[in-house]
Amino acid sequence: AVSVGISGMGALTFTPALCALLLKPGHGEPNIFFRKFNEWFERVTGGYVGIVKMLIRRSLLAVGLFALVLVGIGGVFERVPGGLVPDEDQGYLIALMTLPDGSAINRTASVAERLDKEIMANPLVADVMSFSGMDALSNAAKTNVATFFFTLKPWDERKAEGDSSFDLARRLYGLGFGIPEGSFLAFNPPPISGMSNTGGFEMWLQDRNGNGSVELAQVAKDLMAAANRRPELQGVSSPFSVNSPQLFVELDREKARTLGVRVSDVFATMQATFGSYYVNDFNLYGRTFRVYLQADKDYRARPVDLAEVYVSNASGKMIPLTALVNVKTIAGPQTVESFNNFQAAKFMGSPAPGYSSGQAMTAMEEVARDTLPEGYTIAWSGSSYQEKLVSGGGYLVFVLGMVMVFLILAAQYESWSLPLTVLTAVPFGVLGAISAIWLRGISNDVYFQVALVTLIGLSAKNAILIVEFAVEQYRNEGRSIIDAAEEAARLRFRPIVMTSLAFILGCVPLAISTGAGAASRHAIGTSVIGGMLVATLVAPLFIPFFFRWIMGLSEKLTGKAKKDKDNQAS
Repeated sequence: AVSVGISGMGALTFTPALCALLLKPGHGEPNIFFRKFNEWFERVTGGYVGIVKMLIRRSLLAVGLFALVLVGIGGVFERVPGGLVPDEDQGYLIALMTLPDGSAINRTASVAERLDKEIMANPLVADVMSFSGMDALSNAAKTNVATFFFTLKPWDERKAEGDSSFDLARRLYGLGFGIPEGSFLAFNPPPISGMSNTGGFEMWLQDRNGNGSVELAQVAKDLMAAANRRPELQGVSSPFSVNSPQLFVELDREKARTLGVRVSDVFATMQATFGSYYVNDFNLYGRTFRVYLQADKDYRARPVDLAEVYVSNASGKMIPLTALVNVKTIAGPQTVESFNNFQAAKFMGSPAPGYSSGQAMTAMEEVARDTLPEGYTIAWSGSSYQEKLVSGGGYLVFVLGMVMVFLILAAQYESWSLPLTVLTAVPFGVLGAISAIWLRGISNDVYFQVALVTLIGLSAKNAILIVEFAVEQYRNEGRSIIDAAEEAARLRFRPIVMTSLAFILGCVPLAISTGAGAASRHAIGTSVIGGMLVATLVAPLFIPFFFRWIMGLSEKLTGKAKKDKDNQAS
């Protein structure tokens, strides 16, 4: 919008002055190259005008071809996968290493250190940083999990085939099969920072019946296995597990009452010893500090340390904690997460090569519909939720853009019919844009929808060049509608082609760019180039026909209305 505003100001101010300075009062004979080019272009223009005359005189053929264009738009839209924004090579990757549940932190750190060296041996990796005990997916502290962040070499050093972050993530995913201690997953960061933890899709499996963690884990395992069999999906996984070793402490309340020990004292003692217990606040040096009570780590590291803990009863005697509780070893979830107030298991995954995020989400919904038992549902989160939320919103913006252009042209021409002629060029631009991204394998995302809105103005610009001149020929010089349309098509064909080609060539760097943000530039550049090519080469063939048809219909309606008004007055 800013660039068009600056261009418009320049066209209204500097361009006339430059024309007066640069244009010559007389025209000499051009050199042989330009003469040959002009002769060739005159033949092309003659062929173009011949097709225009045929379409003007064969209305059924023109309407049928235009109907095919509309059907083609719908057909190609059905084939193009949807998405929110394209995944980008952002120059770094995130990885997660998971050891068996209950693994000690020192064991996790040892394996992570070994993986650091293996990852750094890859020539595409610049630096590696790992955090043992940190789970980036659930944002929880787990002793058996390590999170890796590694930056890649600059984009200009990764120009070879297979050097993108996506290819490297797939190769590092295979690295996990060589780790006998556990698993290793590598994934791209989310395309919109802060909206998700990983790239790809993010989903929650919800237990709406409250059947418990064990059944939820089994359902999640079945869903994960079924999803990884779909060709549209890859790397579908869930960090939810119920195999973490735990100590289950059961308080004998009757015995505690008999010994005069309050239940709250038992729990407070256990919290202060094995967790942390808030005591009070105190002020010092103008600041407020909180006091927490906690046993030293050497006295709370092992289950046998429970025998060293005592609780005071009502008479002041110290009762050993082991006399009041029964301790047994169980397995359970290391973290319990909820989504929409239901216990849930988080799922991550990504589309397989050749598929979009929209196709992957649709496949995941189909798997869930066929696999999940009653009482279990899925819910999207992060960028996946936003993709579901805004799907179809871009088309509303497109329609509003069409309405805005129509109203502006209606004010310019003081007519409700001529803007319709101009807007008939827009479907050709849409067909070219959607066909271009389909052939290149780009999804229908936000960037494509931005390009569609841009094409409204670009396509209308070509039609305005023809309609403006045709109206002048028809109204001011008294030509018939057909003659005015044919003459406008002949005289305006060259400026349409030349200005459009200049714009198309200016967009080529977008379509072939590399490096940071290349995927979004490919979506916009490819869409605009494809749309402008069709809007330049095909739309001008039909605009004169629509001008003749709409103007003729308008004249009939206007003439009939005027005749009715005259009859009423008489």
